[in-house]
Amino acid sequence: MHELRWIIPLKRGCTAFILLFALATTRAIGADISLAPANMPRIGIVDERFQSYNIEMVEVTGGPFWKPYAAPADPAPVGLVSERKPKDLGNARLRKLAAALAPAFVRISGTSANTTYFADSDDAPSAPPPGFKSVLTRRQWQGVVDFSRAVGAPIVTSFAISTGARATHGVWKADQARRLLAATNSMGGRIAAAELMNEPDLPTIGGAPDHYDAAAFGRDFAALRAFMNREASGVKLLGPGTVSGPSTAASHFAAAARGVDAVSYHFYGALSKRCGGKQTPEAALSEAWLSRTDRTFAVYRRLRDRLAPGKPIWLTETAEAACGGDSWSATFLDTFRYLDQLGRLARAGVQIVMHNTLAGSDYGLLDEATSMPRPNYWAALLWRQLMGRTVLDSDVPIQPGLHVYAHCERQVSGGVTLLVINNDRTAARTLVLPEPSERYTLDAASLQDAAVRLNGVTLVLDGAGEIPHLSGVNTAAGALNVAPATITFLIIPSARNGACR
Repeated sequence: MHELRWIIPLKRGCTAFILLFALATTRAIGADISLAPANMPRIGIVDERFQSYNIEMVEVTGGPFWKPYAAPADPAPVGLVSERKPKDLGNARLRKLAAALAPAFVRISGTSANTTYFADSDDAPSAPPPGFKSVLTRRQWQGVVDFSRAVGAPIVTSFAISTGARATHGVWKADQARRLLAATNSMGGRIAAAELMNEPDLPTIGGAPDHYDAAAFGRDFAALRAFMNREASGVKLLGPGTVSGPSTAASHFAAAARGVDAVSYHFYGALSKRCGGKQTPEAALSEAWLSRTDRTFAVYRRLRDRLAPGKPIWLTETAEAACGGDSWSATFLDTFRYLDQLGRLARAGVQIVMHNTLAGSDYGLLDEATSMPRPNYWAALLWRQLMGRTVLDSDVPIQPGLHVYAHCERQVSGGVTLLVINNDRTAARTLVLPEPSERYTLDAASLQDAAVRLNGVTLVLDGAGEIPHLSGVNTAAGALNVAPATITFLIIPSARNGACR
């Protein structure tokens, strides 16, 4: 059945459209929902590298990073951080699993990047120069470039902005940026985009000079824009890259809006328990939690529309919670947030979403010690293989317990892929499809399980360390049951959707 839309004329020719649900039984909570994949209209196209990821600069150089939890039940680790050795970006498993997510961007940034000195030599000095806290060697950056080329992920980065990167009177110097760009080019690498710094709205945490504010950020950004125009015009400039609330985001964006090629922002729905956060696993499937993605994006969309109309929007850092994630970030429970966020932001028009991290701390797609896949990695792989760039309107509004997103099927003319998230812990839902489909359902023995099942089979690398073939189950047209606390991709090759040709 179809929704009944009443059109009520008002005085002086005004018209109000009031959506009534008298005939909307297909949209009522708990009712069967009939879908029409052939008729779903196109509402947008995302970048081919829409699904991307971060490797923190501190993972490249070595240094303190968020200490992992010992187990999902841990309230918090003892001590916020632990020392890391530089990550081996030549690790065969790491490269193989990252390459399976290509095309993507790899962002090399994070708080430590603000105070990292690029030595441009293979051996690090015994101590960082004054005004810096860590050192990036040429050999380490060569590892980044080699990784980037091997896995099909051009680099996104940011530059040092600490007191060591400044001339007299605190003026930002481009010397470090120039040196990093030149080295990347000489190594055969590609920096596709850059932010001035990581999170300018957290200057004290980020190692900025004393009293650093939005005005100072604006002056530095203008200097960076002038430098990039002269020496690296092919690199997209992103900004503001903020993570705080609306007023702070507005002041920093206003200071940089005229110079951006794309609007960038960071989003975490909460602080992790390491940093005093109060988020609980019981709330991880709630509508209030999942909808935070939309509320934060709306702030940046309004700013973009007002200050930089027409510019694309990139989410350059996101995960379950800041400060390394909560203890369940590495379990199936967080996969609902991960995929729901991709679905919401693609529908809203965001072009790039960079998950933090690829393989660092608890929010990594891969375990940092073993590079073995976590549940979110398998979800990312299914998104990459099944969800095309063209975003469709599923005609199913987000409702408690059921979120349905639609894209054209990847590389199948006329085909449609649905992402169906049942975030209700107890109630099943029923969809009705007019065409046969191929079903890929993710679930777990328990929501906080570190293993995830695809159509009932636990996903693991095979004996040779290879990614298994991810195959679906053929499903006939008609009613389709969606079990509680499950995530299902449905591909419909025979949909014959005109927007997908």
